[in-house]
Amino acid sequence: MFSLKSSISSPFTQSTTHGLFTNPITRPVNPLPRTVSFTVTASMIPKRSSANMIPKNPPARQQLYQPFRPPSSPIPTQFRSLDSAGKIEILAGRMALWFEYAPLISSLYTDGFTPPTIEELTGISSIEQNRLIVGAQVRDSILQSIHEPELISAFDTGGAELLYEIRLLSTTQRVAAATFIIDRNIDSKGAQDLARAIKDYPNRRGDVGWLDFDYNLPGDCLSFLYYRQSRENKNPSDQRTSMLLQALGVAESEKAKNRLNTELYGDKEAEKEKEKKKKEEEVKAIRIPVVRLKFGEVAEATSVVVLPVCKAEEGEKKILEAPMEIIAGGDFKVVEAEKGWKRWVVLPSWNPVAAIGKGGVAVSFRDDRKVLPWDGKEEPLLVVADRVRNVVEADDGYYLVVAENGLKLEKGSDLKAREVKESLGMVVLVVRPPREDDDDWQTSHQNWD
Repeated sequence: MFSLKSSISSPFTQSTTHGLFTNPITRPVNPLPRTVSFTVTASMIPKRSSANMIPKNPPARQQLYQPFRPPSSPIPTQFRSLDSAGKIEILAGRMALWFEYAPLISSLYTDGFTPPTIEELTGISSIEQNRLIVGAQVRDSILQSIHEPELISAFDTGGAELLYEIRLLSTTQRVAAATFIIDRNIDSKGAQDLARAIKDYPNRRGDVGWLDFDYNLPGDCLSFLYYRQSRENKNPSDQRTSMLLQALGVAESEKAKNRLNTELYGDKEAEKEKEKKKKEEEVKAIRIPVVRLKFGEVAEATSVVVLPVCKAEEGEKKILEAPMEIIAGGDFKVVEAEKGWKRWVVLPSWNPVAAIGKGGVAVSFRDDRKVLPWDGKEEPLLVVADRVRNVVEADDGYYLVVAENGLKLEKGSDLKAREVKESLGMVVLVVRPPREDDDDWQTSHQNWD
């Protein structure tokens, strides 16, 4: 800890004495004479306790200036006086614990020695040199963060390989990982998997089972890694069962263990309920074609469809006013509409869209949660409707209708139950915007319940 003293002197800087600021001159040099008279009585003089009075002999002022102290050398005290030959001798004979002679390798690098030269003189390979140096640094970071000598002493023999594997973790994660490694007697391969699992876990948000594992527990992170690998095998299979058992063996939280036990041994009641729910959904399922547009998909399409666009908040009037027919003619297939319109959208010629003919319109909604009968994704969407097929006929179809809160989609059977015979058009397709972080939805021409 040291302080820097400025060598610049100006009228705007305060002079200092031993790091303490002196009082600046704030009174004018030649003040004007003034006369003030007043009368002081004994009752006006406040009584002061001796505790608030300045002592006659005040304590000495603290010295704020601290001289520069260079950082301590990583080389152990007993080795600091050695020359290069002495350091090589220590390394060649392994005449200390690994974390004690590891700093000597860095010191030899500073002296001009190369890794191949050190390998030739000491027998320590270049890879092992790097492992020793990094392992010692990881050990020092853990040692500075905890006060448990038993934990760090467990790495005194052969700990370089284990600590090297957790080098990419933060200091807090290193402490947790080191504790888990010692408690579970994990080898270097397991330590490598553990570090990879901890680093990778946040990136797996949304994966199956992700919420059942605790990120703050290194064992759960490693267990989730094995759980994901088990899903890459057939069910049932010996490989899948083996990976699930391995995941169960390192899991720490009860929630993770319950999930793995269910995967291994099943939950009969849950399976029955699942089958029952599946049958009910099959009966009630109404399928609407939903597609997420891919980046560049329109440019790569061999044929496209041009549709007029209306905003949902503009209501029924705009939908009825939109052009009914769009014709492409001439050698260049110039598109002509029966009337002028402000907004248009170009979509790939998917089968549901291409089959519309005339009367097609795209209605844009700002929030899908207010429109779709299933859980939305809080994003805008386009609903493509066929205004020619506005008569409510199909019980399992969806139609664009006017509701109290604006436009919405309603099932044909529900409209028939209310004796509604006409709509603004039958929904043929729902288009979601392209997104880089949602690859699962970028599959065209699939129906989603």
